[in-house]
Amino acid sequence: RVEHPAGGYKKLFETVEELSSPVTAHVTGWIPTWLRGSLLRCGPGLFEVGAEPFYHLFDGQALLHKFDFKEGHVTYHRRFIRTDAYVRAMTEKRIVITEFGTYAYPDPCKNIFSRFFSYFKGVEVTDNALVNIYPIGEDYYACTETNFITKINPDTLETIKQVDLCKYVSVNGATAHPHIENDGTVYNIGNCFGKNFALAYNIIRIPPLQADKEDPMNKSEVVVQFPCSDRFKPSYVHSFGLTSNYIVFVETPVKINLLKFLSSWSLWGANYMDCFESNETMGVWLHVAEKKKGRLLNIKYRTSAFNLFHHINTYEDNGFLIVDLCTWKGFEFVYNYLYLANLRANWDEVKQQAEKAPQPEARRYVLPLNIDKADMGKNLVTLPYTTATATLRSDETIWLEPEVIFSGPRHAFEFPQINYKKYGGKPYTYAYGLGLNHFVPDRLCKLNVKTKETWVWQEPDAYPSEPIFVSHPDALEEDDGVVLSIVISPGTGPKPAYLLILNAKDMSEVARAEVEVNIPVTFHGLFKRA
Repeated sequence: RVEHPAGGYKKLFETVEELSSPVTAHVTGWIPTWLRGSLLRCGPGLFEVGAEPFYHLFDGQALLHKFDFKEGHVTYHRRFIRTDAYVRAMTEKRIVITEFGTYAYPDPCKNIFSRFFSYFKGVEVTDNALVNIYPIGEDYYACTETNFITKINPDTLETIKQVDLCKYVSVNGATAHPHIENDGTVYNIGNCFGKNFALAYNIIRIPPLQADKEDPMNKSEVVVQFPCSDRFKPSYVHSFGLTSNYIVFVETPVKINLLKFLSSWSLWGANYMDCFESNETMGVWLHVAEKKKGRLLNIKYRTSAFNLFHHINTYEDNGFLIVDLCTWKGFEFVYNYLYLANLRANWDEVKQQAEKAPQPEARRYVLPLNIDKADMGKNLVTLPYTTATATLRSDETIWLEPEVIFSGPRHAFEFPQINYKKYGGKPYTYAYGLGLNHFVPDRLCKLNVKTKETWVWQEPDAYPSEPIFVSHPDALEEDDGVVLSIVISPGTGPKPAYLLILNAKDMSEVARAEVEVNIPVTFHGLFKRA
């Protein structure tokens, strides 16, 4: 196990300046000539406004990064996204919009009457688009998990406009992990108010760009509604599973207390984090719907408690759904451990904190789709290649036990990526992940989900980001291609950061492109082919 006593990871959470124009990166190794396009990634880049700090990993103001690849040359560019949260903070030189874990105090210049009236406007929801970026039609949007997404120009990184999803479709927010089909159809999930005021979850579908060139957002629709285990407390949802015929929604015990959320925050200085609580008894409920008919399957899948942020992949096989997940065991919310004070602590304290946190494990669950009442008490999983089980119980629920596909003490396989274009929603073999060592990202990992074989890239005092797989244009095999990751190496030499290119077959280094500036943490992104 690798240790980090020098604390170089703290540089991941340091404010940086944007660039006025792209800078040339210094390449060592050889960039494949077929690799043409841009790696676009999002993350926080401003961790305080004047003397006011942001407190949580998901609070810093959104910075959009781009590495451009052209004829073996690489440039790097970055710009802050001009969200309302950012523009108003810059204008007023204070935190104006409450973020995930940071409360924005009311305007000190306002008198008591205008403050009193602003309570009735309710909460101003943040549009800080620091989590991911994805295409809708021909447009690109940066997003967080609220109802606001931000249209950006992927070439210049300029901010185009804020879009409110509520104006198009009935959701209170949407995840930063939509599924994008090869024809451009976008699926996402969000909390909503269902029938007679009960809470529910809507799956929304945004069609691909049509010949009329009309904005596909105008044609978005709800395709199916999943019920909520508690009519007043929706679960936190970060991603979901999709195959050609099914939608899989995993409802975890991390709950949003809506009464707290809707009561005037400004009266008691609350933020989003204050509205989460855990249901200690429900475990995890899994729901399945038929994608094309928008019909809920009346099967109640149950298993023991975990947190879930990222689905690895989902596929169908002979009347079963295989659902591969990056889980964190238990019902305590993992985000409780992602305050910046925790993440910037010295290595011994970082380790101590992570010992108390839920433990990570990559798991495969197998959901039977055809249930015969005669099989009461039996394991319904008949697939030869998995040890996962599904047992029909007398209350007609189906109890699931997983097959563990990756596990190491305080070592997570997280931020999973696959050869999504060809293998998303289909049987697959390989996943690429960011290895978290007590929450510190210190390695890149390739996992064979069938044999559990792993390949690792790791260097001392090097802190990579989510690996993005880019397929070779003439690929014959699933792992023909490269893996891209932004790495910071604060301790070693004059170059604080680089773009790393690995051979996806064996995770060996192909090239790196070094830059003269630090690059703070990024969460998610995509490769846009030229």
